[in-house]
Amino acid sequence: MIDLKINGMPVSVPEGTTILDAARFADIPIPTLCHHPKLIPYGGCRLCVVEVNGIGRPVTSCTTPVSQGMEVTTSTPLIEKQRKTILELILSDHPNDCMICEKAGDCTLQELAYFYGIRENRFEGERRVYSKRDNNPFIERDLEKCILCGKCVRICDEIQGVGAIDIAYRGFNAKICPPFEKDLDCEFCGQCVSVCPTGALTGKAWKQMGRQKDIREIDTICPYCGCGCNLTLHVRRNEVIRVSSREDTVNEGWLCPKGRFGYSFINSPERLKKPLIKEKGKFREATWDEALELVASKLKEIKGKSGADSIGGLSSARCTNEENYLFQKFIRAAIGTNNLDHCARY
Repeated sequence: MIDLKINGMPVSVPEGTTILDAARFADIPIPTLCHHPKLIPYGGCRLCVVEVNGIGRPVTSCTTPVSQGMEVTTSTPLIEKQRKTILELILSDHPNDCMICEKAGDCTLQELAYFYGIRENRFEGERRVYSKRDNNPFIERDLEKCILCGKCVRICDEIQGVGAIDIAYRGFNAKICPPFEKDLDCEFCGQCVSVCPTGALTGKAWKQMGRQKDIREIDTICPYCGCGCNLTLHVRRNEVIRVSSREDTVNEGWLCPKGRFGYSFINSPERLKKPLIKEKGKFREATWDEALELVASKLKEIKGKSGADSIGGLSSARCTNEENYLFQKFIRAAIGTNNLDHCARY
């Protein structure tokens, strides 16, 4: 273990821990925009600068490992002035449209501007202006709100292993885009959207559906496959308007395209909510007891006339392992046949 002091507080952490992680372990806040605990340290936004005794300049806490006997100060008038200046420089090239931004109330940049009291910006000059919006079906990419923190690029590369986007050009002209600046054409998992600290990346289906006010968050399980990923449904007026996932779950906050964007069926007026029984060529609504009794009687009738092997079972990839186990047990033990298959052939 490495022993150090942060703001005079003794802290012991494993070797290789960064100053930022050590501070967070001790519940000492340090602001960041480009850092994510599951990504390789980047040091791009410079907001996490701290003072280390014996080093004559501020260092980025997210990229600096702790050392034995290190003394760290996370907040001084000079450090806070530097952080505020960094935020002002970022905001000087950022649209001031929080009133209509989808991320308002959940925007890290907005929160930091609030806590540092930045109402007006003293830096003036040319701003990046992009007229084109991406024509992909799922993700709204507003490059004017991009602060080049690199989170989306790194998560696409380090977590998904796709590399669909990267930082192109240099200096003032730097921008995050797909190859040759074409429209985004990837898996559309939306991991980039989940880590974006501003409104640069949002879901197209979320637009003007609601932000933070009157939103209920309901934790549930994804219905699309048997992996059991945890979802958080954002509900407004009894309608699901977007989906996210917490980091402290089995899927660690990551979702596939279906889990993140495939929720419109929940609100569909055509969604079946009751069993249907077909009589004289037409379906009618029935109770579950009535439907299950009919199925059981038909299976018993077929087995009695033609034997158990005249019946087969088809399982579903959308069921959990436990549900699929129970289904095969029913087919084998209750029906008495091994005629069993699975739609995904697992």
